[in-house]
Amino acid sequence: MIPLHDRNPTRRRAVVTILLIAVNVVVFVFVQPSTSDVEKNAEFTYERAAIPCELTTGRPLTVQEAVATANGQGDEQCGTFPDSPELYPHKILALSVLSSMFLHGGWVHLGGNMLFLWVFGNNVEDRLGRVRYLVFYLLAGLVATATYVLLQPHSTVPLIGASGAIAGVMGAYLIWYPDVPILTLVFVVPINIRARWLLIFWFLSQFFIGPDQGVAWGAHVGGFVFGVVAALLLRQDRRDTYRLAG
Repeated sequence: MIPLHDRNPTRRRAVVTILLIAVNVVVFVFVQPSTSDVEKNAEFTYERAAIPCELTTGRPLTVQEAVATANGQGDEQCGTFPDSPELYPHKILALSVLSSMFLHGGWVHLGGNMLFLWVFGNNVEDRLGRVRYLVFYLLAGLVATATYVLLQPHSTVPLIGASGAIAGVMGAYLIWYPDVPILTLVFVVPINIRARWLLIFWFLSQFFIGPDQGVAWGAHVGGFVFGVVAALLLRQDRRDTYRLAG
């Protein structure tokens, strides 16, 4: 199911959401190497993306750990080559957690994430205000990454994408706007689905994603739960009365 549009007008232009989308697109088009250049893209990703093994051990991957992972010898090569030199010894691990949120694996990955961010982000930004929304978005991404690392601490596969942070936005939307109709593409048919059912279905579907599908479901779950909890805590922090459009 693909959300296309929600019937939930905002009071202000979603400046931060638009800027986040713009930054993600600019990074993908002008900063990341072309996805057709597999070797350069892999080098770029390993140098800049968050990798659970690095965050749990506090040191960059070794050359052999990265090579073994890239060659399909297993996703958990952490510590298997202790004598191998570090691949990127000057990599700033804390910064990699942030940069990962703005890297994507292809046009479909980028387009899907930005669509979800636009559909759900503008109203969450409208409710929180621009500064608090940006802080909320970044915190959701950090929690999403932390959840993924806790679930797969020995993984040597880079984690990329904005979906963990966007999942936090979706969790907040579920709490604040559960009855808003979302025009959703179901197979090839556009139908209106209440936000609560669409978002609950999306959340539950994460637990049925296979380990070989290349999707960081743990990050999605962590980000979504963060968004739900934060929205519940901020539920009474309301400046106006919400009215359902339509």
